[in-house]
Amino acid sequence: MAAQYRGTKTRGPDPAATPPQAATVLTAGPTPPSRPVSPSGTRRRTRFTPYLLLLPTLAATALLLGYPLVRNLLISFQTLEPFQLIQHTTEWNGFGNYTDQLTSSEFWHTAGRSVAFTAANVVLIMAAGTLIGLLLNRLGKRMRLLLSLGLVLAWAMPQVVGTTVYQWLFDTQNGVVNWGLDSLGWHSMHGYNWFGHQLSTFAVITLMVVWGSIPFVALNLFAGLTTVSAEIFEAARMDGAGAWRTFWQVLFPILKPFFLSTTFLEIIWVFKAFTQVYALNAGGPEGLTETLPVYAYVEGFGNQHFGTGAAISMLTIVILAALMSYYFRVILKEEDEL
Repeated sequence: MAAQYRGTKTRGPDPAATPPQAATVLTAGPTPPSRPVSPSGTRRRTRFTPYLLLLPTLAATALLLGYPLVRNLLISFQTLEPFQLIQHTTEWNGFGNYTDQLTSSEFWHTAGRSVAFTAANVVLIMAAGTLIGLLLNRLGKRMRLLLSLGLVLAWAMPQVVGTTVYQWLFDTQNGVVNWGLDSLGWHSMHGYNWFGHQLSTFAVITLMVVWGSIPFVALNLFAGLTTVSAEIFEAARMDGAGAWRTFWQVLFPILKPFFLSTTFLEIIWVFKAFTQVYALNAGGPEGLTETLPVYAYVEGFGNQHFGTGAAISMLTIVILAALMSYYFRVILKEEDEL
């Protein structure tokens, strides 16, 4: 009896006998009502979150690029030459530098030459890069690795080094190109001066720019092709579509964002190309291969007309923005659809 009494006295209430709701009420208290989430608030947070994430990058960009751009804009409204630099004086001339350039035939010839140079290079880069990207997708692992390694090495080569290599290749006396063409029977190419004529100089510059830009397009296209299911190509073949029709009607619509963004990136890079043009022949012969970046450098630092050079560089930005207007409209349209 004592043992039974002690067991009965020390044993607490049976948890199984306590209703779950009662235990919850005793331990947690009353549950506060949940606040409804506003759909507009959720959409607002979702909309502004990407901009908040980009804020540090935008701040660094504004610090590193914004100040030089504003400073360059201010200089473009000044007459800044060695006299002003020595005297530490500031001579504002308003839109004088811009008026001089916009009424100059040399500026418009250079601008037209830059646009034509950009168009030719971008077409060649996108065509050759697309073909090599498709080739990478069809090769086996070993050949794909070998070709990818070659593309990466070409892409990683510094522009000044690449320019020096092309100067050796197309050297008048000891160039490999002249020697090879002469060996193939083109004896008129023996001792040919590639940098003495406008078209031949532009041909070398174009070859150099295209050679250095193809890897970016090819490797990125191959990366995009890996995301496309093989069943899509199989279905196209079963429908009787050839390689050309499969590319334009199946692959191109799927990878259209890639082609669009890559094309406009190449427009930016080619239009502002400076190192290849200047280091190869300094815009020669007689300035016939000068593009707008080289023209701005020659006027600004070569002739020490710094205000004029700054105005040319600002006009270059305006022309580039005009070339990119279609891409900007596409981006804004996509954001509106989101």
